[in-house]
Amino acid sequence: MKQKDIALFGVVAIISAVFSVLLSGVLITPPKNKKQKAEVVSVISKDFPTPAANDKFFNKNSINPTKQIQIGDNPNNDKPFNGAN
Repeated sequence: MKQKDIALFGVVAIISAVFSVLLSGVLITPPKNKKQKAEVVSVISKDFPTPAANDKFFNKNSINPTKQIQIGDNPNNDKPFNGAN
């Protein structure tokens, strides 16, 4: 009885695998004449135009963050937390 059951399971598995491959080929695979259209975009340029130098975008009186700022009178204060120099 066991050998008949194993053979039956094998035959059913092979038949179901063939059936599923054929059915997926019909349902999932689109026909060759169906094509999707993609939107065409313009090429991106590496040049970036800078805005005209006017006060609307740039403030001439602003602080330059790349400049070193000194706070206090002594520029040679090596030990700022050990008392006043």
